[in-house]
Amino acid sequence: MDQEKHQELIRIRHHLHSIPELSGKESATAEYLGAFLQGCNPDNLITELGGTGIAAVYNGPITGPRILLRCDMDAVPVSEETNLPYTSTMDGVSHKCGHDGHMAIMAGVADWLSENRPLSGSVVLLFQPAEETGEGAVRVLEDPRFQKIIPDFVFALHNLPGFPIGSIILRTGIFASASRGMIIELSGSSSHAAEPHLGRSPALAIARMIQTFNDFPASDYSMNRSAKLTITHVRIGEPAFGTSPGKGRLMVTLRADNVEAMKTLSRWSEDNAREIANSCDLNVQISWTEEFPVTENSAGAVDSVRTAAKYLGLEIVQPDNPFLWSEDFGHFTMSCPGALFGIGAGTHSSSLHSPEYDFPDELIITGVNVFRRIIEGILNKTTT
Repeated sequence: MDQEKHQELIRIRHHLHSIPELSGKESATAEYLGAFLQGCNPDNLITELGGTGIAAVYNGPITGPRILLRCDMDAVPVSEETNLPYTSTMDGVSHKCGHDGHMAIMAGVADWLSENRPLSGSVVLLFQPAEETGEGAVRVLEDPRFQKIIPDFVFALHNLPGFPIGSIILRTGIFASASRGMIIELSGSSSHAAEPHLGRSPALAIARMIQTFNDFPASDYSMNRSAKLTITHVRIGEPAFGTSPGKGRLMVTLRADNVEAMKTLSRWSEDNAREIANSCDLNVQISWTEEFPVTENSAGAVDSVRTAAKYLGLEIVQPDNPFLWSEDFGHFTMSCPGALFGIGAGTHSSSLHSPEYDFPDELIITGVNVFRRIIEGILNKTTT
């Protein structure tokens, strides 16, 4: 890739960074990308796929496998704390997971494919909405138009702070863990703050639940390595000094690197929440949301990524254990062979979802080249 095209992709990344949109609301992002992709001459451009998603299809001259490459479009509800010239223009919303960089990489692949159709088969470039909530992949898969572009192989990448810049992080089998959002609603009865004994406040129950959930690794050694609980939100009553509260809410994220561990963790969490609520004479309702399956990589797809990385002379890192974060790309790898791999964002990079994080522009070329080599390795059967 020449310097001019690299600079164009950086400009695309910076523009996308400045207009972040939350899951399912990526309309301006989709409009901008759609205009760019039109100029990359796909054989088919599907818009509003699974909501705001876009699929650009590039066909080869002869029959062959269909490869789907996916990037994610949504931002996160985090305020940006940087002085970047392209900083977020949306209050409380920013690209702190690097999806702006992932989209720029896929834009670079589209630009390359516009002049280099595969020798056989076809390539689908999927710009997927709503990854952060775990809803986007399902909506795409359930869209009737997706049935016409069902792939034989699927690939995606995610930038990973904490790893050497430009390194490729690979793992056969489970790469990213399953996760679920647990919502615990407690109700008792309010009272005057001077007479709390006349009401039933959820305060003590929530405090006990927080302590119990925070002590989870010490309380169940059998899942210490493969499961995790994180308190993400707490609310008790309303901001009033004169009232002892009668309602409360606790939100917890559960993570596990295999299906059985998730089932056990879910039962453990629900049983403890109900037991504590009952002991405090409170009504309890438990619901689940934002459910992500494990992302499991097939050996053949991982080999394709490894071959591409080796050809490009990139450092390969192979973690011993799955990551505890989740990705809805697992819905794709459940439906056909595929691989999610990491690309190192630097050992000194700010962490994902932190206010200071920014996707490294130098990773754009690396990402484009890895995807290009995967395409050539599967559809062109060449190493030149």
